[in-house]
Amino acid sequence: MKRNLWLIGSGTVAAGVSAAVLLRRGQSIELRGKVVLITGGSRGLGIALARAFAQEGARLALCARSKEELAVAKQDLSERGAEVITIPCDVTDRGQVEHLVEAAVGHYGRLDVLVNNAGVIHVGPIDAMTVEDFEVAMNTMFWGPVYTTLAALPHLRNRRTRIVNITSVGGKVSVPHLIPYSCAKFAAVAFSEGMRAELQGTGVKVVTIAPGLMRTGSHLNAVIKGAEEGEAAWFSLGASLPGISISATDAAAAIVDATRKGSSEKILSAPANLISTLHGLFPGKTADLLGQISRLLPHGKSRTELGSESPILERPWMRALTILGRLAAEQFLQPATRKPRHA
Repeated sequence: MKRNLWLIGSGTVAAGVSAAVLLRRGQSIELRGKVVLITGGSRGLGIALARAFAQEGARLALCARSKEELAVAKQDLSERGAEVITIPCDVTDRGQVEHLVEAAVGHYGRLDVLVNNAGVIHVGPIDAMTVEDFEVAMNTMFWGPVYTTLAALPHLRNRRTRIVNITSVGGKVSVPHLIPYSCAKFAAVAFSEGMRAELQGTGVKVVTIAPGLMRTGSHLNAVIKGAEEGEAAWFSLGASLPGISISATDAAAAIVDATRKGSSEKILSAPANLISTLHGLFPGKTADLLGQISRLLPHGKSRTELGSESPILERPWMRALTILGRLAAEQFLQPATRKPRHA
């Protein structure tokens, strides 16, 4: 009798697992031939995503503010056999965003996947930040996704489509010396999760991506404030060292997979998953721990420059420790690696 019950129970579990797998497969989409619009697509994670979607056979529409950077990205992707158009666009400008979506749909006749990826990073203590820093962060990483999503939504409804919002673990746990960034990413997470709930049954699945630190070379184009050498040092090390940061290529592959499946959320990297889980279980303790870490971070005079302009990154020991970050900057078309910042 017990053996029969065990067999029945095992069979029920196996059937349940099989049904779940089949359901997940049924919800997946084929990316070949799909039209994917990526904001901030000319460099960093954006170009890594463009390459990854192109490998799946997707057709691409990329936007960024710089025509020069878009031209470099288009050449890179075309040489890899990708079908791609580029459209200059500042995602903080609602009119430009509406033109962006119209241009992409006008060229391809459809839109299947929107990836809200454009971002900016301000690194430094709160005393060095201004109201304008918060406005820039919110305009780019909250209002940008709102504008693009609302403009794209009429073209996505009633089909099996995706909206993919690249947020951050900083949208789960507010990180010291990255407060404007975290504020904008928290807002983006709320928008993304709320939209997924509201769009149930419309065919549109909204995917929230929360990466930790990635090796994209973005540290070279971060806006560094406060005690700039110390700030540039800790942020560049975090964005370069393995174990702390993850490969942008691996991140892009995981994001493409989550897009295909229509996953609700994907947190990228073991450290990001760990701190997110701890914060969910012990929010007060996590905040206190981050407070202790904050006391160790540099504080000093208010000075602003890009990461690539900081002299500390040229010191031999720092160049050795950030070699993976510098290689990533070259691989993912960061402009600081292509031309001098000071003319």
